[in-house]
Amino acid sequence: MHNWDFAATLGDIDFLLLGLWNTLQVFGLALVFGIPLGLAIALGRMSRIPVLSQLCSFVIEFFRTTPPLVQLFWFFFALPILISVQMTPFVASVLTFSIQSSAFFAEIFRGGINSIDKGQWEAAKAIGMTRPVCLRRIILPQAVKRMIPAFAERSIELLKTTTLISTVSYADLMFQANELASKTFRPLEVYTVVAVMYFFLILVFSQLTILLEHRLARSGEGTLR
Repeated sequence: MHNWDFAATLGDIDFLLLGLWNTLQVFGLALVFGIPLGLAIALGRMSRIPVLSQLCSFVIEFFRTTPPLVQLFWFFFALPILISVQMTPFVASVLTFSIQSSAFFAEIFRGGINSIDKGQWEAAKAIGMTRPVCLRRIILPQAVKRMIPAFAERSIELLKTTTLISTVSYADLMFQANELASKTFRPLEVYTVVAVMYFFLILVFSQLTILLEHRLARSGEGTLR
């Protein structure tokens, strides 16, 4: 029977917290870049220009269907060969998950925009609004409210997926955990602590999402899943 001893793991908790901070940096930047890129791709897919629409559709399908680990390895190992520029693990991770998440966010944006009654487009056109102005002032403000829960759920999935970045030697939480487990010879305790850290982080995020959904429901706003 295993003799549990968390002393060594908790004694180096700062080491794990540094990894958590590094993970959150990649996660945060992936959202900062991924959400606006997702909007641009969604608008491109909905464009009346066939070539642009087909190109954006391909980007969405490609990054939604290929494994994130393969994408990460391609950006870290293959892209530098093509552009002759050294890629750091941090830059490769942010680039990979920004683009990968944008493909999913694009579909959320598209669903949210399409959920708005077409009569609102026609009414805006009738009073002289251009399509971009109508989108910015009327459609998107309503659609974003409906998309918030879907965005939150996708963000949680993104946070889970960032555990892959340890494979390119970026000092995220999993990389730090591997190092600490090798140092202390206590992998069971180390990975248990890491699991608990992820559990509470995602639990808080999930509870905030539920509260937001309830608030939107009370205000009469629909939500997308």
